[in-house]
Amino acid sequence: MQKPTVAKKQIRSLEDALDRCQVLGMRVSRQRRFILELLWQANEHLSAREIYDRLNQQGKDIGHTSVYQNLEALSSQGIIECIEHCDGRLYGNISDAHSHVNCLDTNQILDVHIELPEELLRQVEQQTGVQITEYSINFYGYRTPNEEV
Repeated sequence: MQKPTVAKKQIRSLEDALDRCQVLGMRVSRQRRFILELLWQANEHLSAREIYDRLNQQGKDIGHTSVYQNLEALSSQGIIECIEHCDGRLYGNISDAHSHVNCLDTNQILDVHIELPEELLRQVEQQTGVQITEYSINFYGYRTPNEEV
């Protein structure tokens, strides 16, 4: 049985994320807003601990449990991204299909939107018998000297 596809607007801004919460009937609590605002301001992948620490450094009153529960709720609804990393889970603000560049020097994970040629996707489908609907690629490497992204 094929899953029905539901066209949903991509989340590309904090406002999009807040709108998606409301569309899904999720309450946009003060703590949930703090987390979303931080992820959009940081524009990098953070652990729950880093999120907790940064919010508390900003004077935002939020507990460990609240951070973990909100991250789980937001990621399970596809509002934010959750990556299983060797050091644990990392959360980011892009939730639509995209790929990652893993910098082995800095341990950063950078988001990148890559579109593979149709011919390559058809090859994969022919080899596997699976219809490709979306994909994510992980690249690994070292930062080129004197180069910044």
